[in-house]
Amino acid sequence: MIVPIGLWVLREACQHATTWPEHIGIAVNVSPVQFRHPVFCQAVIEIVSEIGLTPSRLELELAEGVMLQNTEATLATLQRLHEFGIRLAMDDFGTGYSSLGYLRKFRFDKIKIDRSFTARVDADSHAEAIVRAVIGMSESLGVAVNAEGVESCAQAEVLRSLGCVEGQGFLYSQPVPGEVFDALLWQGEKAPQNPCRAPDPPALPLLARPVDTHP
Repeated sequence: MIVPIGLWVLREACQHATTWPEHIGIAVNVSPVQFRHPVFCQAVIEIVSEIGLTPSRLELELAEGVMLQNTEATLATLQRLHEFGIRLAMDDFGTGYSSLGYLRKFRFDKIKIDRSFTARVDADSHAEAIVRAVIGMSESLGVAVNAEGVESCAQAEVLRSLGCVEGQGFLYSQPVPGEVFDALLWQGEKAPQNPCRAPDPPALPLLARPVDTHP
């Protein structure tokens, strides 16, 4: 059921995003089963076109499992989505064995640092060094970087000092229904809230938690 449910989630997410300011996008997780389905690519393009969402406002988050099979077909699908204007993010970066190899084969728009590194970035020099390296590599490649699982002001401060300008996690919000997020979004548009209450805001910008279609 992941294929029809996934397309329903995608449609709902895109429809909801059309009610937000133009500079706000939405991220949707895509499972390997969804991605490899023959109709997936065309269905995504049709949904975005039908709803009228600017393609660049949609970001598809792809786990390493997406890249493990049918490499040529996978790269062709990625390229077609990219040419249409949809942004593509490599999710959970750093947890797989071949992540760097995939970056060589395809230029993703964003790398998402796995929460297992974020969780220790303020207390573990090894975790900090890995995060620093990923951020530096991303800057060299011209790829955006996002830190997942930010849960404390200390983590946010370290990430900010390392040059990471985008993050998500419970520090900013627990998962909430769409209408509650809309209220938070518009409140932030008027006066961005700093969850750490510091004079020099250490927190990263508030982001919507991606819609997760994994079972």
